[in-house]
Amino acid sequence: MHAQFDPTARRQLAITAVEAKIRKDLAWQQIADASGLSVAFTTAAVLGQHALPEKSAQAVAQLLDLDEDAATLLQTIPTRGSIDGGIPTDPTIYRFYEMLQVYGTTLKALVHEQFGDGIISAINFKLDVKKVADPEGGERAVITLDGKYLPTKPF
Repeated sequence: MHAQFDPTARRQLAITAVEAKIRKDLAWQQIADASGLSVAFTTAAVLGQHALPEKSAQAVAQLLDLDEDAATLLQTIPTRGSIDGGIPTDPTIYRFYEMLQVYGTTLKALVHEQFGDGIISAINFKLDVKKVADPEGGERAVITLDGKYLPTKPF
């Protein structure tokens, strides 16, 4: 098990992997199917935010025609965080930032009222994205963030 201290190599690998995904006309779900893990976790790993288990890393590398060094790099614990400082400029990412600007204090107040002093883990965590029909027409995105509650422990 190895950890990185500089995200540069994983960022470059993410670029290479996404280029291969596009070239091979693959969906993230297909890559996840090869990895044997969830689509959200696999996507995050390929984009440099998680380490893949060896078997999953080998399968993803093979599917994307990546070399053995890339398969090894997919297994390293990354330096997490994919948004550079400042307000995000990508419209999709910005909308999540906007949601937290509007509802962040509300989420905090509701979490603390229901659970007490602590945090919601982003490590012991599950993420799901679904497209559903909007009864008023069009489509809606249903995003489920499911993190373990970790209470603050006085010491």
